[in-house]
Amino acid sequence: MMNQELLMSPNRLVTFLQKPAAEFTKADIINYIQQNEIRMVNFMYPAADGRLKTLNFVINNASYLDAILTCGERVDGSSLFPFIEAGSSDLYVIPRFRTAFVDPFAEIPTLVMLCSFFNKDGEPLESSPEYTLHKACKAFTDVTGMEFQAMGELEYYVISEDDGLFPATDQRGYHESGPYAKFNDFRTQCMSYIAQTGGQIKYGHSEVGNFMLDGKVYEQNEIEFLPVNAENAADQLMIAKWVIRNLAYQYGYDITFAPKITVGKAGSGLHIHMRMMKDGQNQMLKDGALSDTARKAIAGMMQLAPSITAFGNTNPTSYFRLVPHQEAPTNVCWGDRNRSVLVRVPLGWSAQTDMCALANPLESDSNYDTTQKQTVEMRSPDGSADLYQLLAGLAVACRHGFEIENALAIAEQTYVNVNIHQKENADKLKALAQLPDSCAASADCLQKQRTVFEQYNVFSPAMIDGIISRLRSYNDATLRKDIQDKPEEMLALVSKFFHCG
Repeated sequence: MMNQELLMSPNRLVTFLQKPAAEFTKADIINYIQQNEIRMVNFMYPAADGRLKTLNFVINNASYLDAILTCGERVDGSSLFPFIEAGSSDLYVIPRFRTAFVDPFAEIPTLVMLCSFFNKDGEPLESSPEYTLHKACKAFTDVTGMEFQAMGELEYYVISEDDGLFPATDQRGYHESGPYAKFNDFRTQCMSYIAQTGGQIKYGHSEVGNFMLDGKVYEQNEIEFLPVNAENAADQLMIAKWVIRNLAYQYGYDITFAPKITVGKAGSGLHIHMRMMKDGQNQMLKDGALSDTARKAIAGMMQLAPSITAFGNTNPTSYFRLVPHQEAPTNVCWGDRNRSVLVRVPLGWSAQTDMCALANPLESDSNYDTTQKQTVEMRSPDGSADLYQLLAGLAVACRHGFEIENALAIAEQTYVNVNIHQKENADKLKALAQLPDSCAASADCLQKQRTVFEQYNVFSPAMIDGIISRLRSYNDATLRKDIQDKPEEMLALVSKFFHCG
């Protein structure tokens, strides 16, 4: 009998094989390829620039297909990662079967899989992005006994020629409908393709930002995901960015995930929601209130927040978004439903009412377990982030909260329930630590706190050294102040990092 939940999956392999992607085997992949006339296989993998790279295979025969699925292939690691020397640069890429999907863009029927990197000795590459995240999640589970789950809010701008019809209200695009929102159909097509690749999408909508510049319309959109194991969350975000860019290319649109485009307009963040699971149950709430478990994780993020920017805010334009008195955070604090804080506890369905039955009198009480929906949200990261390093850094920070004795006291000290930017709350604001204001400052913070990230061999020293070196290479310690009144220099900087991440 067909499993109805699997039958409704947009991923063609899931519906064909009637098993969740996590259970895919090599035999399943070969079976799907043979039964569905797949002619090519693509390996994809993230490199140091944060983009997916692609290796194409024509399926010559059954034995060749078995060979590439079993043995993977060699690649030049020195062209992918700056820390690998050309003299010993060969790496292996091995496909992860759980990531398989049918390429929605390929004219030739093609199956795609994400890959893991292995060194010459057949061991996982310690400094590869996805293996760093794997180690971070394992260490989190080893220390806490829980699974670290995450999901992202992927914000981006769509850019196209202005048709002059139904102009949107400047900076009032939040959840706007057509015809004032111009790219809703494009977004829903993106969502359909992302779902086909295995992405677990929560919803999509237009966002606050919209404006005109040089005869073009800039419209901000967002696609938000459902919480899954953090390793899968990173894969899904990575593929989603690839889908959005490829579909935009077909439409003739330009796309940017850049944190800031121009002065006075909304920048794009990459808010990350997190929750901790044990035996299938969300551990973020207890008796309808935020649990001590959640508060310990928050305390860890409060302590390591300054260095998390090294993973989540990786070019100078990031720090033109993280400026005081705007919606993006600059202060190390947390609070409930408060958008001026760094870590927000969003509205979590904790009211003891059945809203569905109240809105629909014909419905009986559902007794739905709404505690599963509670997350906490880190609001500082943006589209320049290395997705795997960022989620690994957050997993380390949340784990760290369980390893410090005064975690609950730290959580109490950094909690705010007011708008800290209002004049009457100036004393509270002064007591809070500040996020770094440049890549250089982020590098300094990471250097000071690196031992926590290197603990349990999660981040390799070589990776930390590379991140610090790259951030310092921008020489931007005073850049924000230097060009704050120089719009032409600001636009040149934006252009340079337009296609970050």
